[in-house]
Amino acid sequence: MIFRFKAPLALAASLAVWLLAACSSAPPQVAAPPPPAAPRAPPVTLGPRLIEQASAYRLYMNRALALSPAFSDGQGIASALQAGEAYEPTQLLKGAIAYGAVAALQDPAFVAGVRTYATTAESRRQMTYEILRDPAYAVGLPGSASAAGLVVQAIGGEGQKLYDNGKAIKQSAYDIQKQPWSKAEVSNREQRLIQAKSLSATPLVGDVAESARLRDASIGATPLGLTGSPASPPYSPVVIRSLAVAALAILGQADDANADTVMAVMAEPNVAFCMNMAKLNLYQCLAVSRPHYEDVFCLGQHAMMDTGRCLIKASGLPEPYEARFIPVVREGGGYQDAKKPGKKKARKAR
Repeated sequence: MIFRFKAPLALAASLAVWLLAACSSAPPQVAAPPPPAAPRAPPVTLGPRLIEQASAYRLYMNRALALSPAFSDGQGIASALQAGEAYEPTQLLKGAIAYGAVAALQDPAFVAGVRTYATTAESRRQMTYEILRDPAYAVGLPGSASAAGLVVQAIGGEGQKLYDNGKAIKQSAYDIQKQPWSKAEVSNREQRLIQAKSLSATPLVGDVAESARLRDASIGATPLGLTGSPASPPYSPVVIRSLAVAALAILGQADDANADTVMAVMAEPNVAFCMNMAKLNLYQCLAVSRPHYEDVFCLGQHAMMDTGRCLIKASGLPEPYEARFIPVVREGGGYQDAKKPGKKKARKAR
């Protein structure tokens, strides 16, 4: 008997067709991995301690610029004197540099220029090293000229305003001499001098709202309203140090963890000496001042004009010219101007 196995033959034929179709079909597509992300610079960071320095500087400047030369009594003069003398020289200088750094960070070209060299951790370490070794390294970074123009305007422009307001107050010392109350002797003269020295040694605490404004300005979220033309080097040491601090902030190296290192960059002996001399002259003036109008002179000349001159010098702008009275003693008492004999007389010598 002959057996026919048709079913297995049909199954084998179907399997062969399926295998042929499977071999001829395209392999499944596998998505390619995305390209690696380009290195990015860290966010701009100016730490709270540095922002506080700038805020304290702005607090003093706002108070001093708000002083009016219109005095009507001794109490008003005493209050104005306290506001005008209330700054610690080292803090004011560092605050000016920190404020200059915030101004430099307002310049998009400078921020972008530093970031082009700060895309890797190694390049950021190298740039940080160079800036800390020599702050003038920041002058060679792209966008430094336009950023320097903003720094000059921020520090020098306000220094000029302080000088001008002090000059107006100094003039009022002569104007109010016509009023009898201004000739009365200041009470507690010794205590007033002690207070001036105490206020000059006490650091200011910045305003909270101003600190927030400066923090936002440092990251480009809030404009400071500064306008300045690009400035060409050479720059003053204070402008250079402001640019250096701003560059460190762009590199992510000016946060509170690095604040002590950055503070060392903000030391500038020449302007520090200028501000300390302004204070010394103020103390000497108050030590011999007796009537109220002489306190007004001390406030206008030494607390404000001398300090304003230091800030103008710090920015690299030309210092304002002021003819100086050079006295010589005359026979019979009194003074006369050594440059213009017989033309100008001061009050009789005591």
